[in-house]
Amino acid sequence: MLFGLDGVEIGLIIVFLCLFGGILSGFPVAFAIGGAGIISFGIIAALDSAGLLIHQAIDTSSQAYNDLIGSGVKPDVISIFRYPELPRVAEHVFQGGWQTAMDRNVSFIVNRMNERVLAGQSIETLLAVLMFVLMGITLERSKIANDLLTTMARVFGPLPGGLAVSIVVVGAFLAASTGIVGATVVTMGLLALPTMLRNNYSPELATGVIAASGTLGQIIPPSIVIVLLGTLAGDLYSTAQETRAIEAGCTDALTYLGEPAVVSVGTLFQAALLPGILLALLYALYAFGYALLNPDKAPAVELGGGTGEPITRAEGLTWLLGAPAALIAGVLLLGSLGIVGSQDVTVSTFSDSSKSASLRTNVGAECKASMIALHGQEAWDAAVAEQEEIDAAGGVQESHRLTAEEIAEARAEKIAGAAPIGTGVAVIAVLLGLTLVVGRGIAPSRDPKPLLVGGLGLVLMLLADILFIGPLTSSGVTVLILLLPLVLALYGCKEAAIRCTGNDLIRVVFPPLVLIIAVLGSILGGITNPTPAAALGAGGAIMLAAYRKLRDEGRSGKVIIWSTFAIIICLLIGVNFDLRINQDGVSVETWIAFVFAYATYIYALGGLLFGCWVLFAGGVLSPIVRETAKVTSMVFTILIGSQLLNLVVISFGGEHYIQQFLKSFDNEFKVFLIVMLVLFVLGFVLDFLEIIYIVIPIVGPVIYGGSFDPKWVTIMVAVNLQTSFLTPPFGFALFYLRGVAPKEVTTGHIYRGIVPFVIIQVVGIAILWSFPSIVTIVPALIPN
Repeated sequence: MLFGLDGVEIGLIIVFLCLFGGILSGFPVAFAIGGAGIISFGIIAALDSAGLLIHQAIDTSSQAYNDLIGSGVKPDVISIFRYPELPRVAEHVFQGGWQTAMDRNVSFIVNRMNERVLAGQSIETLLAVLMFVLMGITLERSKIANDLLTTMARVFGPLPGGLAVSIVVVGAFLAASTGIVGATVVTMGLLALPTMLRNNYSPELATGVIAASGTLGQIIPPSIVIVLLGTLAGDLYSTAQETRAIEAGCTDALTYLGEPAVVSVGTLFQAALLPGILLALLYALYAFGYALLNPDKAPAVELGGGTGEPITRAEGLTWLLGAPAALIAGVLLLGSLGIVGSQDVTVSTFSDSSKSASLRTNVGAECKASMIALHGQEAWDAAVAEQEEIDAAGGVQESHRLTAEEIAEARAEKIAGAAPIGTGVAVIAVLLGLTLVVGRGIAPSRDPKPLLVGGLGLVLMLLADILFIGPLTSSGVTVLILLLPLVLALYGCKEAAIRCTGNDLIRVVFPPLVLIIAVLGSILGGITNPTPAAALGAGGAIMLAAYRKLRDEGRSGKVIIWSTFAIIICLLIGVNFDLRINQDGVSVETWIAFVFAYATYIYALGGLLFGCWVLFAGGVLSPIVRETAKVTSMVFTILIGSQLLNLVVISFGGEHYIQQFLKSFDNEFKVFLIVMLVLFVLGFVLDFLEIIYIVIPIVGPVIYGGSFDPKWVTIMVAVNLQTSFLTPPFGFALFYLRGVAPKEVTTGHIYRGIVPFVIIQVVGIAILWSFPSIVTIVPALIPN
């Protein structure tokens, strides 16, 4: 053996050195990865042909090996790490020769490119990367960060360390709206760093909080890291659990686990929400605590220049906190009493099939023992009892078509149980009511009559729903009944909105906040998957940037505003009307609704195209498209190059060797801890993309093949990868900040400033390790 090392170990060292050298060479990372794969394969092939790389494999023909198999040990768990005393046999690392390995790699790379890049199941999810990048770059170019930084500095500046806290708040806000680390760090470095230094902030604190806050986009959804990790995690978890089930003696993962072995990107977005907020909170607490201990290095700063009517504390508490809370609590109370609820009387023409047992009990003895070990004897006994009840009742009842009498009876039950106030009307009333009370709180000294008219309209709308609208009332008649009250309510809301625009905080935060709620709400609420939501976000970002551009040029942005209302109207019509006009017996009401929906769609599309033209004419759209193409191309090129490097590692047995080493540990926590430590160390020298596409496919079958919740595993890995942006010498956030920092800020300042935040990252990982429910509680509460 060369240097006393196994041939596979030397091969892994050669691959890492080639990869590291390729990154340091100055070539684009996407091409360096593919080049490292080709070069390392050539070096390993040459050494293997010269007989210098010898792999000491277990001799499967030996009596000791056969005795071990005869004792009941499965071949998959036998390795040189678990059973080092077994006889060995020397063999080449390329079994069959390097020519065979190269032929196999060439054919595999074509298949993998087709599966994962061009036409695989994950390609639709990967399209979300393009849309989220477009959304982020568009919002960054619309100078949203400028306004947010200025406004938040006015809000938090008077607090100790207030400027640093405002950086964290803006970083979290930009993470949820843009998610582009480089753009966020550069923008905050250009705008906030000089201001913080002028106000005697410590250079270490200033640079550390800017770099760390800029990386929140890697964990707070919508996160590109989670999209990329999610596409891999879904495949790895499904495959690993199928293998685990077969090894346990069961036929499939559904039988063994009692649930499908699936994890989606949307579910991971839900799981990442609280961990992202936790990290932002830890950053802010550190900045505040640092300021309390070192007041001269993080002083309170009063920044003037804000607009808006001054209000008293009592007025603020009444109208901006008390009234909104009372409004929301009142509707929730009415919902719990059954006064607000669904008025839908739609009945399925098929019956529901009866529920099956919680676990499949018709399994073999080996699978039964494995399932009891996994779920517990109590869960197994409960499943057996459930199955006995089902069998006694004649087995699982399949769904069947209902008779006309059964449909009429089910419909009558729904009509009798319908709530007096529909959920949709209640939601609209709450949203409009919040607008009215906030408008009152922003300008309490102005004439309240328009707002009272709006409030009267809301009361009339609710009364009309109770008195004149029933479960059988058609959507068209409902619109006519609610039209006059709605007009009165919108009149008051228009005046309230005008008053709200006079407040800097609302004027700056509200537009991107609506976009965030629309994108994240549709994903987290299970309404749609990430790709359509990302497309919605990209379109909304273009219109928001176009409106900002028009306002900067002194032109009217009414076209953009009315296009936004057109989208809302189109969605409301689509939800409340059956727009299928290609069936028999289409009513006049349906035709009218279809025409209105189509007209609003055309107007909204025209507004989007107008927004694109405004940005193009202003010289903004072309750089956005070019930058989006660059980032997206880089991601997909790295994906292709990493597949090549991964196949090289597989070809000489490197992947199998690493997995055998990890499987030699009986403790799952120890295995996952080793993987997390390796990822943390690799983060010092590799970017998150290289780690995702090179390392995760190797260790994924092990960490996703155990009993850990896949959501928890993925989010732990994502938080760990976020650290790679902060760790020197190759932390990208540090490079971005160094490029825009003033001359008086040295690289030493940046490196020293980032150390506490790296420690905070480790603390955050430790908290998530100790309390996994932080990750799993939101997906458990929100149905998919």
